Amino acid sequence: MAHTTAAHASLLAYLDAHRTLTPSANVALRMAVVFHKWAVRQRTRRQLGMLDDHILKDIGMDRRIAFTEARRKFWQG
Repeated sequence: MAHTTAAHASLLAYLDAHRTLTPSANVALRMAVVFHKWAVRQRTRRQLGMLDDHILKDIGMDRRIAFTEARRKFWQG
């Protein structure tokens, strides 16, 4: 997820440096970025909840922590 967050930040920085969009288009694009970020969070958290214990161990996580993270809402960072 860190890579996705960095990609969002760099996209927003680029847009700020090149203000060729109308204000309403800029707002719409920023909203699209946020919605995409939320969709990625929802998908990855759902997938985390389905991982086997041996895979969780490989990434340094136990079932309890994975379950807690998987239950978080998409808007929670």
